[in-house]
Amino acid sequence: MKYKKQLTNLKGYSQIELQLKCDKSIKFALRKLRGVRMKNNAIMTHLKGRILDVYNENLLVNGTTIKWFSDLKVILSEFFGVEIAHYLIFDVDSFRPLRENYAYAINMPTIKWEDIEAFFVEKNFTETLFWNSENDMNKLVKILLKDQDDKPIGLLVMDSTLKWKEFSETENIEDFVCTISKLVKIVRQSIRLVQQENQYRHLFSVTKTFNSTLDSGEILNGTLFAINNAFPQIDPTLILSNDQDRKTSIPYKLFDYTSERPATVDAYVSGEITTEIEEDLKVRLINVPIKGKQGIYGILQLSVPTDYIFSTRQKEFATSLAETTGNALENAKLYIQSHKLVSDLQLINETSHTLNTNISLDEMLVFLRNQLIKSFMPEQICFVMEKDEYKIIGASNDYFHTDEGQLYIQHVANHFNKVKEPLFIADFNRLTKLKYGYRSLIAVPLKEQNTITGFSIVLHKEPYYFSFDAFKLMQSLIQHSSLAISNSALRNKLQEMVNRDHLTNLFARNYLDKYVESSMKVDDRGVFVLIDIDDFKQVNDQYGHQIGDEILKQIASIIEKKVGDKGIGARWGGEELALYYAQMPLEEGIKNCSQLLVTIPLETNPSVTVSIGISSWKQGDQIDYRDLFHQTDIALYKAKNKGKNQLSVMEVSQLS
Repeated sequence: MKYKKQLTNLKGYSQIELQLKCDKSIKFALRKLRGVRMKNNAIMTHLKGRILDVYNENLLVNGTTIKWFSDLKVILSEFFGVEIAHYLIFDVDSFRPLRENYAYAINMPTIKWEDIEAFFVEKNFTETLFWNSENDMNKLVKILLKDQDDKPIGLLVMDSTLKWKEFSETENIEDFVCTISKLVKIVRQSIRLVQQENQYRHLFSVTKTFNSTLDSGEILNGTLFAINNAFPQIDPTLILSNDQDRKTSIPYKLFDYTSERPATVDAYVSGEITTEIEEDLKVRLINVPIKGKQGIYGILQLSVPTDYIFSTRQKEFATSLAETTGNALENAKLYIQSHKLVSDLQLINETSHTLNTNISLDEMLVFLRNQLIKSFMPEQICFVMEKDEYKIIGASNDYFHTDEGQLYIQHVANHFNKVKEPLFIADFNRLTKLKYGYRSLIAVPLKEQNTITGFSIVLHKEPYYFSFDAFKLMQSLIQHSSLAISNSALRNKLQEMVNRDHLTNLFARNYLDKYVESSMKVDDRGVFVLIDIDDFKQVNDQYGHQIGDEILKQIASIIEKKVGDKGIGARWGGEELALYYAQMPLEEGIKNCSQLLVTIPLETNPSVTVSIGISSWKQGDQIDYRDLFHQTDIALYKAKNKGKNQLSVMEVSQLS
């Protein structure tokens, strides 16, 4: 009807007049459209100018994302009447809210790009539902911001006002999205530069501190301080390998393959960052390897909420810090190792030099024990020598005479019965269901021409107390000591052969002389005894010298039992034997010898009797060893002359 009325009104006009009238309408419409476009362009120009102001005001100011977006929300409110606006940062293939939006985490959680990519195929904004539940957030418009490579850089979420809807239908919408994207990109770059500058400045400060110290405790403390300063919301834990210097007050855990989480082990082995969800604690664990040029020295483990996104920037900083820590620990370790190597060589040289001097086996073991204490600081030390069976020898702690101590010795002995290699146990309680007091153990064999003659054990209650370097040092120390100990044992054996009579195994006369002379210098009194076998020539003539030798052995055995640890027995020569009791009164000496007179005939076969001469001395007597021997010999002569099978006593006063 409208068009018919218009045609009726045009009747009577010529063709030319009609053409002129249509041109005027088109021109009017074009002028009107041009006016709208100019108005929209003016708005867009004004909008760009305001956005540029936001960029200029926030460029390199404080390095945070929150300030610029607060300014942008003011612009959105002025131009489009927007009251609600949020911004989601794109990082690690996900969109996550700004920190100021974190209260909306339940309504607006982290969004994976792959889950929403299909919504932005045709245009850069949508009001499609993103979240699972119906809420106010789902009613907002979502504007995708991209870089020049058409890759996401952020997501702008705001309420869909009437002004916005009108503007979104104009051709300026693409320019608007492009402008906001450029702003976000420039702000992101500026923020990243500021943050990187702060990080590098902090890393430089940390590196400077690390390079000025070789104290692993200071290095580890600096690492924790740097993490806490950069990421106050993150809880860090140090997990160190077993060969680290543990003389530090910094809290840490020892790395243990058998008990660590798979992701932690994977990070330690691969040298790459790994993550893992800890369901029990409801946290995400981020494992950053602490590595140097020569190896990995532990893990810097960061604990964050499960919905926390560990950004690329944070990853780069944590990696750089961990590598700086690893290099510093490595330098400190190499420095300490170089000094320790010199110290170890000096220790081995000192030990070898001392042990190869003319000292007794007991003195050697005491010295070696002191060297082990100084170098390894064990809580228990044991030396075991093997003859027919393993026997604990001097310089060992009394603990090894207990039942529990014997278990360690038996375990080590069983090991050396199978293999001849040293034994290193970081935690003894892992080998048994029972719980023993000492968990760290090193055992090194004493060898003589590839034959194990004994071993040394050191123990400590703390597991993983001894490092592998300590194990190698003890192995070297004991190996260098083995020859000296074997030589000492050989010297003792040779000396024993010299000091002993080969037939009776009693001491030889030379040894007895020295023993008595020494006793008369240091003791208060003593009893000297000479024993002669009665009619021994007749025994040899009647039974033969072989039986005569057996008689001597039998009497020697009786004497050794009788003397015990109260004195010594010796073969004086031929059929004459001698006893000496240090610190014994004459009356007790007479009593012991009287018992010998009874025992010898009963326990010899064929039965023989003996004659005994006794004399004594005490401090204040003006006699020497020669006088003591002379008066004892006189007493023996008297016993013989009185009919044999008896004893005679010679007093000092009688000699004078």
